[in-house]
Amino acid sequence: MTCWRAPACLNSSNSVLPFVLLATSTEHSVALKLYRRGDEFSIRVDKHGELMNSRQHHSEDALAELACERITSVQSPHLLVGGLGMGFTLARALALTGPDARITVSELIPAVVQWNRDDLGAVASYPLLDQRVEVLEQDVGLVMRQRQNTFDAIMLDVDNGPDSFTRDDNDSLYGLRGLNSAYAALKPGGVLTLWSAFKDPAFTRRMLKAGFKVSEQTIRSVSAKRGARHNIWIGIRPV
Repeated sequence: MTCWRAPACLNSSNSVLPFVLLATSTEHSVALKLYRRGDEFSIRVDKHGELMNSRQHHSEDALAELACERITSVQSPHLLVGGLGMGFTLARALALTGPDARITVSELIPAVVQWNRDDLGAVASYPLLDQRVEVLEQDVGLVMRQRQNTFDAIMLDVDNGPDSFTRDDNDSLYGLRGLNSAYAALKPGGVLTLWSAFKDPAFTRRMLKAGFKVSEQTIRSVSAKRGARHNIWIGIRPV
């Protein structure tokens, strides 16, 4: 399968180096492998190839930016990041919010949390060390169901988006039941942003059916003008 987060252009010093396997994890029927090449990190999924690469995170940054720019007037906001990845969305959310903000991170795979506490954390400047961050090693769907009317913003980057391939269970996040849970977990006026490798008109319709005011943006993976095109949905829970 072609990697949907294709490697970014490499500099000459890294391009001649081989990737070195640092760690493996098999949890919840998902086999993940962490690789390093110089200052570049890669997380890969068995049989599917590269899941994410530290040299391309522009769309992950945008996932936080599109949420945070819509809650600038909220005092002491509480945000939820679903899917830690390499920490870029979390780091950007921390940079865009004040000292009174709280950010809950829901990451199902404990190894991903540990990798971010170890050497991998350097690529996003170790955002897990920020005292505003709470880490839950839980399914983000469960977190949303348990915490209704709690969050001012929810940012979801779980798997490949609605067309998930890492875990079949991720389908439940993007179905109508999952969207209803996200809607209920937001405060009135709250914003939901979702990352996806592809556009999906059927998913847009499900968001509308759940009650969200919906818009979409196409974001490049490496910079504003470079890299693969990814899709981000922005859903607002009406006041």
